[in-house]
Amino acid sequence: MTTLSIRNLTKKYGHLTALEDFSLEISSGEFMVLLGPSGCGKTTVLRCIAGLTDITGGEIYIGGELMNKIPPKDRDVAMVFQNYSLYPHMNVYNNVAFPLKMRKVHKDKINESVHRIARLLNIDNLLERKPKEISGGQMQRVALGRALVREPKIFLMDEPLSNLDAKLRTEMRVEIKKIQEKVGITTLYITHDQAEAMSMADNVGIMDSGKLLQLDSPQKVYTEPANRFVASFIGVPPMNFIKFKIIKEGSLFLKLDDNSYQQDKRSIIKIPDTLAENLENITGDTIYLGIRPKDIILLKDDADFDGLILKGETAYVELLGDDSIAEVRLGDSSLKISNVTSGSVIPIVRKEATIGIKYDRIRLFTNSGESIHIKL
Repeated sequence: MTTLSIRNLTKKYGHLTALEDFSLEISSGEFMVLLGPSGCGKTTVLRCIAGLTDITGGEIYIGGELMNKIPPKDRDVAMVFQNYSLYPHMNVYNNVAFPLKMRKVHKDKINESVHRIARLLNIDNLLERKPKEISGGQMQRVALGRALVREPKIFLMDEPLSNLDAKLRTEMRVEIKKIQEKVGITTLYITHDQAEAMSMADNVGIMDSGKLLQLDSPQKVYTEPANRFVASFIGVPPMNFIKFKIIKEGSLFLKLDDNSYQQDKRSIIKIPDTLAENLENITGDTIYLGIRPKDIILLKDDADFDGLILKGETAYVELLGDDSIAEVRLGDSSLKISNVTSGSVIPIVRKEATIGIKYDRIRLFTNSGESIHIKL
């Protein structure tokens, strides 16, 4: 069991900064996921840990040992890539055994290790087949087996499920998590798929533009996003944002910051006492109100509702089997609302819609994107 520590890691390609002051601590046996859009630096982190990419600055420790000048072959890490990189001329047995043969491990030990890993991954009936004779999911298991058979200190996975179809991805992410828990190897897994990250991770780090924006449990990243980028990246459909200005005319008011929205009483909302103390110091500033689609309620016009009430027009309703999503427009802004056909009020396209937002479901962000802590 081994810890992994990355301290102030920087990687530059000429004038381009791929990673900037990146720090991460992974406990022994932990399953850590880095989540972010393509080009955010996720793969660069893995390549730096494995020694495949030289670093510009910072330190990498594996099991407390500084790795900066240790060659890749001596770092004792195993990588699984999105393309399985199996040797087509070798059968499954020899693909899994290859790392041990390269280390000149005794033949009996190789045979014992390959069969043990094959049983663990449920591929022991495929050992005589060539890669072209097995499915994509089975090839991924073989690639995992080839990495596991080495019994490495650290397991690095670079979007290993991205080439599988949706059903198989769901099955394989469950299997990978089970296997990791069984063998207990410290694992760093990167993906752009939030469903993978949220379902597999002990802790998840959200990345953008070479920086780590938030590192927390999957649940906390969802419920307490550190900034607007994290809030918008996590969740399907993503979090809605409405732009307001805070004005003071005796009391505090939210004024919808949208010139195309009808300038009547619908665009100015008195801030209740439950929120006012959070916003006293930012009068005149623009803020973003964030709300998850599942937390918006469609109301009857005369509903008595304890929360913010907004009126807009239903733009469309999308039926998605178990779910249903409506889009309500407020001038240039729009809000997506999920599960709309399961409530007592059914939205009608091109008709006015009244929506309610409970105060305890609101997330507030500054104009620059930072989260505003709310005390209710």
